[in-house]
Order: sequence, then C-alpha cells, then structure tokens
Amino acid sequence: MRMTALLMAALLALPAAASDSSKSPHQTTETQMQSNRYVGMWVTDDGYIRHELLPNGRYDEARGSRQSAYRGRYEIKGSHIDYWDDTGFTADGEFVDDNTLHHGGMIFRRR
Repeated sequence: MRMTALLMAALLALPAAASDSSKSPHQTTETQMQSNRYVGMWVTDDGYIRHELLPNGRYDEARGSRQSAYRGRYEIKGSHIDYWDDTGFTADGEFVDDNTLHHGGMIFRRR
C-alpha cells in the first residue's frame, strides 16, 4: 500500500517537471549559463542566413525570405556550439568572440 502511494506521488509529479519547456533535458546548468551569453540573433554579413538562438536551448534559422527554414536544439560548451536540427541534421560552430560566430564555412555577427 505504501509503495503504491509513493509511486502515485511520483507519477503525479512527472507532468509538472516534464512541462517545463524553458530547459532542454540535455543541458546542464553550466551549458545553460554559457548559452545565455550567446542568446539572440546571429546574421551573415549579407543578411541571407539568420540564426536565432533562443534561451530555452532551441534555435530557429531563416534563409532569405524563408522564415523558420530550419529549427532544432543547440548546446554550447565554452566557445563551441553543437546543433541538432529537428530533421536529424547535425552541425557545429565556434564563437570567436561575443559578436562573431563561425559556422558551416560562414561568419555570423550578433544583431
């Protein structure tokens, strides 16, 4: 009987924890703090590609007039960023400084 009560209490607590979409289940506190440093819009010099790094560990990429061309999650460790697109594509990049990101042979600037 007591085991059943404990199990029920644990199950009732799960939806509340799972519904917190502000945190990626793959991010550590250190990664979250590091990613907050780089949250925001990153744009190629010609403005064609725009990466928006969201505070919840997700990104949204626009290309030309196509909004949300790619979406997925990201993790940052130090100055390195890894991307996992929702379609399964993976990529990475390096922040050179607080205003410059090198990714996929392109240079992005913070906007």
